[in-house]
Amino acid sequence: MNLSQLKPPAGQKHTRRRIGRGMGSGRGKTAGRGQKGQKSVSGYHLMRGFEGGQMPFHRRLPKRGFTNIFKKHYAILNVGRLEQLEGDRFSPARLLELGVIRKLADGLKILGTGALTRPLTVRAHLFSKAALEKIQAAGGTAELIGARGR
Repeated sequence: MNLSQLKPPAGQKHTRRRIGRGMGSGRGKTAGRGQKGQKSVSGYHLMRGFEGGQMPFHRRLPKRGFTNIFKKHYAILNVGRLEQLEGDRFSPARLLELGVIRKLADGLKILGTGALTRPLTVRAHLFSKAALEKIQAAGGTAELIGARGR
């Protein structure tokens, strides 16, 4: 077999259809564009992202950042502040009563800033790793409220 003798299978190659070359060609006059309308005019170019006149998706989206509507807002309290309070058992209700936190929102989170010298029992929705270590090192206990399979 010689490479110069290779031919494509019968029916595979087609001659390019020449449009706009007179009525006798079968593709004259409107040249396959139909009668009227936006797509029939010369110079028509469909804009990228065009959605038929509806405001395009890329223009409907905000361009700088967004607000996460599912964000949780926790009342935050440091371990050092717990050290200053009287008593050894603290819960969100007790801290609200003492006026240490103003609003509970989605829960209470204890952070690890400050020193802790006495054993405390603290109930909260979340604890930072440092706060958990400091409470346990002082001989206290940290109880999770509504633990979600952690």
